[in-house]
Amino acid sequence: MAFWLILGLALAVIIGNLMLVKHTAHMKMPSQKQRHSDKQSSNGYDDDDEDDW
Repeated sequence: MAFWLILGLALAVIIGNLMLVKHTAHMKMPSQKQRHSDKQSSNGYDDDDEDDW
């Protein structure tokens, strides 16, 4: 019984990963130049979080 459970979970993980790869295969990655400029403009702080405390 435990063997079939482990086998089923392993197959579910493998099939899930294959579906994820298929889904993300055509997504565009930001260019190297764009990523470099994003790192320079970031100061490490979250400007959207303006808590009073």
